[in-house]
Amino acid sequence: MKVLVIRFSSIGDCIWVTPILRCLKTQRNCEVHFVTKEQYAALFEANPHIDKLHLLGKKKLSELISLWRKEKFDYIIDLHNNLRTFGIKLALWNVPAKSYRKLRWQKWLLVNLKINRMPANHVVDRYFETIQHLGVQPDNKGLELHIPEKYHLSKDFFPLTYQKGFIAFVIGASYATKRMPQSKIIEFCEQMPLPVVLVGGKEDEQVGNEIEQYFTQKASQKVWNLCGKLSLIQSAWVVSQAEIVYGHDTGLTHIAACFQKKVYMIFGSTTPQLGLYPYQTPHKIIENKNLSCRPCSRLGKQVCPKKHFKCMNELKFEI
Repeated sequence: MKVLVIRFSSIGDCIWVTPILRCLKTQRNCEVHFVTKEQYAALFEANPHIDKLHLLGKKKLSELISLWRKEKFDYIIDLHNNLRTFGIKLALWNVPAKSYRKLRWQKWLLVNLKINRMPANHVVDRYFETIQHLGVQPDNKGLELHIPEKYHLSKDFFPLTYQKGFIAFVIGASYATKRMPQSKIIEFCEQMPLPVVLVGGKEDEQVGNEIEQYFTQKASQKVWNLCGKLSLIQSAWVVSQAEIVYGHDTGLTHIAACFQKKVYMIFGSTTPQLGLYPYQTPHKIIENKNLSCRPCSRLGKQVCPKKHFKCMNELKFEI
């Protein structure tokens, strides 16, 4: 069976597809084609369960559809389920397809009326529900990320004090209400028992520099900022070397589960009930459960609707 699996974004959602790809290959011996955005190519280029990787951005969607018509797929597994993927299935109308259920109504009830009708399982488990009719079952081997050696950093990349062990702190997130304020991140770093490496994208670099500078001014080398200095896959490699990972509900934190790291995931405006907690890895959730306004959003907001931001400001450090 030749299958096309679709998940365009984002980082965490794409990484959650890896058990699906593995089980399709190992349980059904499928020829697995996977399509995602070009910026995530490095996360999948060494995945042994993908026969062909298709990249949106490197090619236009119209070009990909023309290519896919020639591939003659037996099945389409749509794990994104949006207007764009609807168009793909329409264009490939003769190929049977199954789409991931996004539970939009249940999410609306939780966010707007605080009525929880969400299932207790993870998004990955819901992905598996999409393909269970194909006879594919979870193998409970968790997430996976194969990092080619060319992305590994040298042994002496880390300063000497970090070579004995460090904590990786993923300080970014797509929305402001999913990120702790800078002062709160500093407070957490001060209490950590090991040196801290800050990881994140270019958009997190300034905040990371300011946090690092705060400790430098105190004559402390406890915090080292790598935000914006590495590629996504190199940042993932740094996470793989950490003893413990702290981070917000964002892709790089979820990547830590690929390496079975102990993860402390920090939730603000969103909640684990949305199915976004670390998957099959030791973890602890840090959140403020004493607020009736949570969750205020399914994905996060740029400002706190209540103006107090207690979901982050009142968090306590845990280890």
